[in-house]
Amino acid sequence: MSTAALWAAWACTAVNLAAAGWGAWRWWTVEASRLFWVLARAGQAAAVAQALVAGVLYVAGYEPTDGLYWLYALLPVAIGAIAEQLRLLSAEQVLERRELADVEALRARPEAQQRSVVREIVRREIGVMAVAAVVVAFLALRAALIV
Repeated sequence: MSTAALWAAWACTAVNLAAAGWGAWRWWTVEASRLFWVLARAGQAAAVAQALVAGVLYVAGYEPTDGLYWLYALLPVAIGAIAEQLRLLSAEQVLERRELADVEALRARPEAQQRSVVREIVRREIGVMAVAAVVVAFLALRAALIV
């Protein structure tokens, strides 16, 4: 049974490290990336899969070497949910900082300014999700090390 937990934890670690690395690069270069969002969503799916494996193992009576395994296996799902909320807030903060009430107010601005605002929002969203992927990868790695 510990093999399933180990594979789930390593898979979650790998996918989230890939998302974090690519996201950090795209944040640094200030470029949008469809691949990053695919990796970020795959990382979230891997975290859910790891939590499901942990749930099945718990029901089956599995006892890891350390009780913290359950925390490390389940917490990544919560981190993903929190990151999504922070991602949404980051867009609102950009609009507020630029003194824009909403998207309609942005549409009234010149096209160059619209692009600038959108680029800043996307960069912040990538940054938030990349940091979350680092945290999830760390937690999954800890789970793998104590299975």
